[in-house]
Amino acid sequence: MGKVKIKKKSTLIDMTAMSDVTVLLLTFFMLTSTFLQKEPTIVYTPSSVSEEKVPMNNLVTVLVSSADKSGKMDDPTIAEGKLFISFTGDADSTLSSEKIRGMMLDEAVAIYNEQHKNNRIALNDQQKAEFRSTNMIGVPFAVLPQVLSMSVTERDKFLGDMTNPNVGIPIDGNKNRDGRLNDFQVWLKAIYNVAQRINNEQTEGLTAEEKSQLSNLYTALMRKGQGIAIKADKDTPFTTVQLVFDNLQTMKLNKFSLMTALKSENEPTQ
Repeated sequence: MGKVKIKKKSTLIDMTAMSDVTVLLLTFFMLTSTFLQKEPTIVYTPSSVSEEKVPMNNLVTVLVSSADKSGKMDDPTIAEGKLFISFTGDADSTLSSEKIRGMMLDEAVAIYNEQHKNNRIALNDQQKAEFRSTNMIGVPFAVLPQVLSMSVTERDKFLGDMTNPNVGIPIDGNKNRDGRLNDFQVWLKAIYNVAQRINNEQTEGLTAEEKSQLSNLYTALMRKGQGIAIKADKDTPFTTVQLVFDNLQTMKLNKFSLMTALKSENEPTQ
């Protein structure tokens, strides 16, 4: 009896359907992902066992750099504790990030000019638009118009130079809320005033959802401590971070969060 020959089948697999699914998934993730905003300097936060998440919306972030590690300065402590600030609203609410930044900027400039009547600053519409589109800023008010007139590339390069004396929001140990404020306290007073104004704002004509969003922003900033987060490098001396805490408390912003990384099981406790 002769052998039965088994007909060989083709091993070719049609991957067209798989390719279509892959492209659709890739497109979905690209459109729905939230990209990390650019920061002027890399900050490695200290670790802790806290698993409470910092909210992504309605948030004021204060970035505190570590000492300069570039080797360009004889005394790296001069560049220690550079402060930067960012404002994040909610893309799905009436208070988007751009609107929040605009409100904070207008209020801060008004406060600064009131206290520096002989050295007022003025921002044109283009400079204000640049601020509203900028994630994080950290310069003295005196050079703010100059920095906002730079291109995005020039501004990123300028803010990334931790050895530049005009990089970083000026801060000191002032504890007189009603006296001459340092630049950092001007921003804090602007945050306080804007939060109070939002809370007291007439809500006629707004929907119930919009009223709730306004209330949530005020509550996060003033009541729960979820609206202000301090992001400090783990190598920043505690005295520098403590100065930031003192300034917040001086301006009656007594509730805030300290951003940390989750500690691993094998990491030693200091």
